[in-house]
Amino acid sequence: MLGPPKMLGYLTQQCINGLILGSLYALVAIGFSMIYGILRLINFAHGDILMIGAFITLGLTLAGIPFPVIVIMVLCAGALMGVLIERIAFRPMRGAPQVTGFIASLAVSVLIQNVTLLTLTAQPRNFFLPKYLQTVLSVGPVSFRSLDVVIVILAWILMGILVLLVKTTRLGMAMRATAENLEVARLMGINIDRVIMLAFAMGGSLAGIAGLLWGGKYGQIDPFSGFVPGLKAFVAAVIGGVGSITGAVLGGYLLGFAEILFVGLLPPIHSGYRNAFVFVTLILILLVLPTGLLGRKTEERA
Repeated sequence: MLGPPKMLGYLTQQCINGLILGSLYALVAIGFSMIYGILRLINFAHGDILMIGAFITLGLTLAGIPFPVIVIMVLCAGALMGVLIERIAFRPMRGAPQVTGFIASLAVSVLIQNVTLLTLTAQPRNFFLPKYLQTVLSVGPVSFRSLDVVIVILAWILMGILVLLVKTTRLGMAMRATAENLEVARLMGINIDRVIMLAFAMGGSLAGIAGLLWGGKYGQIDPFSGFVPGLKAFVAAVIGGVGSITGAVLGGYLLGFAEILFVGLLPPIHSGYRNAFVFVTLILILLVLPTGLLGRKTEERA
């Protein structure tokens, strides 16, 4: 049994871990919410952009590219992947029933995973980042790596830029109008194809950088390393209110803290059930708040 000072230090450590994990979930969850808010589409291929971002980061790191340049290149690669997925898979079937888009997103996800398997094999790869990002820092009883600080700060910067973009710019106004009513936005002269493409690009760039940070945090990647984080980020988006960027951020942090505390406060024998805990949490919240914490009812689109 830990004494009060040690227990306080332990709880503080777990809260910091929850902050780090929540930042990663929030980055990916924003993409889910942006795309759903505009198209009423759940893009299950979104998590695979995380995996692609991680593999691109690994390749660029082994090539000796400086880390700040890698960050910019991965942001661009994630945006490009988002645009390609939208242009090739989803734009041709726009206007089809929602279930069509749902099935298409699963098909794209499976396709990306299998192409990665064929080209890179299923062998897990050790993930490398510069040594200065692996430095261990200690503040009293709490310890963390310099990479953990980068994860939180970079996540906040990117999410802040995105929120400002959506709230204060003409593009953001067009995105909000399109999310409100796609057909009315079209009649008002908004180029909805461009708006939707940019939403996929923004979401993809955040997922790509989340892959960079996820690989650095856990030290190993494989062709399926984006699947579970993607599902959990989707859960975070639903908890916060899918379609709401603020809700996605809130849901990401709530899920990150809850998952870490579940593992940290219960006996170790229960740690293997952390994924089950995530989905039980989703069910319980939806029983009380069907639209999530900050969601609102919207008309279903054909």
